[in-house]
Amino acid sequence: MAYAIITLGGKQYRVQEGQRLLVDRVSTEEGKTFHPEVLMLGGDGTFELAPKTQVTARVVGSALGDKITIGKYKPKSGYRRKTGFRAKLSQIEIESIGGAAKRSAPAKEAPAKEEAPKQEAEAAPAKLPDGYADLTIAQIKEQAESWSAEQVDAALEYESAHANRKGALAALEARKDS
Repeated sequence: MAYAIITLGGKQYRVQEGQRLLVDRVSTEEGKTFHPEVLMLGGDGTFELAPKTQVTARVVGSALGDKITIGKYKPKSGYRRKTGFRAKLSQIEIESIGGAAKRSAPAKEAPAKEEAPKQEAEAAPAKLPDGYADLTIAQIKEQAESWSAEQVDAALEYESAHANRKGALAALEARKDS
């Protein structure tokens, strides 16, 4: 029985496949999947700290937490305040720990989606600068000035299709305009 300890919103949760839990609001849209940070992987009497495996979670819905009433009172001065608070929560479902998702439909679609980026990746490296995928945004800003227009266009296509890093997009668009 495998389990993982993940961290979301500064809190840690022990999760298993198929488990649903309420966590602080997650920025991922409802119905989409995301990969929370995995702190530990365990099961069958063994555990692994800082594993390389991923946990896949799907946002099922959003809700409001229970109402918390806050009252303030100072004696002999007539000071009274009453306010409330309801936490914004997301309900998530753990789809898989480590391996492929447990649902059969997305697993069948995944190989088709993997083939398309491979074809793009085969065409793009001829135009992309060497080691572009491993460059940081700061390195892209520095090196973009020495790239040809064809390389800048290829890098813009790569960023919009794969990485979608705002800083890199801005640097490349600025280089293209100049």
